[in-house]
Amino acid sequence: MRVLIVGRHGQVSRELQLALGKEHELLLPDRQQLDLNAPEGIRQAVRALRPELIINPAAYTAVDQAESAPELVFAINATAPGVLAEEAAELGVPLIHYSTDYVFDGRKDSPYREDDPTAPLGVYGRSKLAGEQAIRAVGGAHLILRTSWVYSLHGRNFLLTMQRLLQEREELRVVADQIGAPTWAGSIARATAELIRHWRDGHAGPWGIYHLSGQGQTSWFGFAEAIAAQLHARGKSCARVVPIPSSAYPTPAQRPLNSRLDCSRLRRDWRISLPNWHDALLECLASPR
Repeated sequence: MRVLIVGRHGQVSRELQLALGKEHELLLPDRQQLDLNAPEGIRQAVRALRPELIINPAAYTAVDQAESAPELVFAINATAPGVLAEEAAELGVPLIHYSTDYVFDGRKDSPYREDDPTAPLGVYGRSKLAGEQAIRAVGGAHLILRTSWVYSLHGRNFLLTMQRLLQEREELRVVADQIGAPTWAGSIARATAELIRHWRDGHAGPWGIYHLSGQGQTSWFGFAEAIAAQLHARGKSCARVVPIPSSAYPTPAQRPLNSRLDCSRLRRDWRISLPNWHDALLECLASPR
């Protein structure tokens, strides 16, 4: 099957290439061939490639910088997904798109379900919600997979930042009152491959929005401690990790305190769930770069 993956160098894209490359013909245009900030260019690229499935893991994800660049952020995270959905519908093929826990305000005291009210706190979250709405408005076959705290051994993410800072500093202060589930990009890619197999085999669940994140929960502080423990296990010296409240680490963009996602609907409808976040971290660290 000809599968178009938008954004060839991102964390999830790299893992998708590993998970799908043996079963499918992957179409991996670079930014010059498919620029998410150029709607007509998106249309031309999709029409030239004529994929049988479109996957969009690309996004503007610099949450703090997004506050000062809303026009660009909405172009990439909102307008572009809508254009991809329109072109997918025109071709009669599905679109798989990834969204975020940031569509919620984090004030709920339990994990968020797909039908809970959305209330994003910043530009990034508002743009991702607008992207969801644009896809749904088209009405074509689609999966919108909301995930949280994505990391991998590539790019810029919490895991790689912590590995560096833990070995550079004597003390590291990390927020302890934001709760969620770290999610390895490799787990997301493998789950996506399973979703595609179910669809191709005629065992698909309903199209729509689903939550897809690691099982269990922790804080950014707990995640940092787990990373430090693995460095210690490899004989590396590490900074002391100190828990702090969000108020002690002000950022341009406000983060949700509760990023937990209820993933039971995906288990029920598609028979897919991700491993525990800590088990996935160990697998990620053991995988080749």
